[in-house]
Amino acid sequence: MKVIDLHCDTVMKLMEDNKANLRQNNFSVDIEKLKKGNVMAQFFALFIEKPTVDNTFEHCMDMADRIHLELKNNEDIIKLATNYDELIKNQEEGKISAFLTIEEGGALKGKLSNLRNFHKLGVRLITLTWNFENEIGYPNADAKFLNFGLKDFGIELIEEMNKLGIIIDVSHLSDGGFYDVAKYSKYPFVASHSNAREVCPHRRNLTDDMIKVLSEKGGITGINFCKAFLNSNQRGNIEDMINHISHIYRVGGIDVISLGTDFDGIISDGLEIDNIGDIQKLAHGLQKARFSEDQIEKIFYKNALRVIKETMK
Repeated sequence: MKVIDLHCDTVMKLMEDNKANLRQNNFSVDIEKLKKGNVMAQFFALFIEKPTVDNTFEHCMDMADRIHLELKNNEDIIKLATNYDELIKNQEEGKISAFLTIEEGGALKGKLSNLRNFHKLGVRLITLTWNFENEIGYPNADAKFLNFGLKDFGIELIEEMNKLGIIIDVSHLSDGGFYDVAKYSKYPFVASHSNAREVCPHRRNLTDDMIKVLSEKGGITGINFCKAFLNSNQRGNIEDMINHISHIYRVGGIDVISLGTDFDGIISDGLEIDNIGDIQKLAHGLQKARFSEDQIEKIFYKNALRVIKETMK
């Protein structure tokens, strides 16, 4: 089964350990594991924890530089993709596609010119907020912000991201911000790594109404493997993942479900699937749960492929 994973934090791990590389490492994602997992495309996040860096834009640029160097060093196996056609071309050449994303819209520092600069570097998805307020909007990490919507720059940003073909990602965004994105975006948007709040009552997960809205807009949510978002008991079994998939399927249909593992940004100890190389275990679990081959293909890559085709330019 082919795989498109909408979110990993492996670049952060590479920045923390200068001796590590993308080809083979002790993280949850590397090229060897991507090959083993039959991954056709991996989305690599440039993650910024705002309070810990002096300049969010410069730090994000440094991360972009690091992943570009890794891709250059491994161009025989993995290659940057910025749209659907490049993804298909890479696949035809037997190469894995790497999509670049930003996790923390604060990297833009409230400037559309910075957005355009990141677009030129290949960034094709931006998670609008992480756990802190920024120039775009508010996080769901703090309950007091839950119903706050986008700021003026956030609304302006949505329009420019639509024009450039950059996917809007609402994972980590406040509930009010989610509905503003649904209101203002002309194209499908995503929750790259979020689960169902009805199954696990965490603010990082989507309510049933959000799932319905996301589905109506043609968007997708990537199933997150983080134990805290899977189960209130902090369990990370395949059964828990399937519980979320089954619920989202009942609420929003099969076309709204994708994969967003959050590998290398979460604690993998205790997870039944602790690296991307073992991702096919989930496919086997879905088969046992009586999901059809077509349904599993949609979850594993076809839904993401559709959104890439409809949004990226």
